[in-house]
Amino acid sequence: MNEQAATISHARDTLLELAMRFGPRLLTAIVILAAGVAASRWVSRWLGHVLSRRELEPPVRLLLTRVAAAACLVLFVIMSLQNLGVELLPLIAGLGVVGAGLALATQGVLGNVMAGLSIIFSKPFRVGEYIAIAGVEGTVQSITLFSTTLTHVDRSRVVVPNRKIVGEILHNYGHIRQLEVSVGVAYDTDLPRALGLIEEVLQASARVLKDPAAVVQPVQLGDSSVGIAVRPWVLVEDLTAASGEITAAVLAAFNARGVVIPVPQREVRIVGERAAAR
Repeated sequence: MNEQAATISHARDTLLELAMRFGPRLLTAIVILAAGVAASRWVSRWLGHVLSRRELEPPVRLLLTRVAAAACLVLFVIMSLQNLGVELLPLIAGLGVVGAGLALATQGVLGNVMAGLSIIFSKPFRVGEYIAIAGVEGTVQSITLFSTTLTHVDRSRVVVPNRKIVGEILHNYGHIRQLEVSVGVAYDTDLPRALGLIEEVLQASARVLKDPAAVVQPVQLGDSSVGIAVRPWVLVEDLTAASGEITAAVLAAFNARGVVIPVPQREVRIVGERAAAR
């Protein structure tokens, strides 16, 4: 019994000594952690308000605010550990070695993340714009830290890693594109009248934009026809449909007004001894 009482008394004295030695430090560390949680929440709200003015994508904005909040919380955790007397130098060195290993193992992923941040803040293109990059083209559907997704005209999706975009030549069409339709008329056609008919067709089309103005002009003197370029501006999503509609409408207008679209033809002459004999 005396031994048990001595053991209990020794444990109690040890606990009291530890409490006296580390109690204030532990309490201070808890206060620092609580302040860190409050500070990280404030930083998250403040950064979210700032980023909302930059018109970033919601998933990206959420990720950036969470990263900032986590970084703030980590800073307060380090402060609390220092207050408890924990040696941080070996811990930081170990984390540095682990971080270097992870960076080597995931260099492709990190390259996409850095490229994604560059795209997000420099804004070479936005969601809804039509771009051509890295040998592919389409309407930008979404921009994330890792990749950019395009919607192709055939309704397929093209996912481009962000590191393939940064540093490449980018063609940004925006929200509109200039359609090009070629029409040929006979050489004896009243050219101003034919151009006027094409202008009427474009004015009647609901898909053709009034601003910028369409370009309609003769561009080529072919073997059997005068080539006319019809270049109206349309929305990106109307490009394919507008091409067929305008071509059909021009053909119908020419047929109704007697404008001849000549059939390609060639004149073949035979020269030499066999031709002379005939």
